[in-house]
Amino acid sequence: MGMVFTRLRLGHYERVDIEQIDVDALVDTGALNLCIPRVLVEQLKLKTMQMKKVRLADGSAHEVAQVGGVVVEMMGRSTTTTALVMGDQVLLGAIPMEDMDLVVHPARQVVEPADPSAVTAFVGAHTLIN
Repeated sequence: MGMVFTRLRLGHYERVDIEQIDVDALVDTGALNLCIPRVLVEQLKLKTMQMKKVRLADGSAHEVAQVGGVVVEMMGRSTTTTALVMGDQVLLGAIPMEDMDLVVHPARQVVEPADPSAVTAFVGAHTLIN
């Protein structure tokens, strides 16, 4: 599978006065988190929640900032998540994709809803809905 990119919109959960930003993101199903460059943190005025130790694909370990309250929107779906501050491009990992019920189709190199009719959230076998 080649590299897959998708267009998404990022915002700040608590600051609706800050304009959302449209970005191209590298889709990486082998990564868990959303990763964003420092410039977007500054533009969206996101605050650091904590420092987090991460391990890169090459095995090296680093400590990076983790910011919270990042709104991710694409294809009429959205989620609010944390992001690791690293790199020079946006990387969309598996957790926010799963939360928006999105999947990668490797042959076509596109991201699409797993179920176009509805967003599905997996909540566990023992969850009761009242």
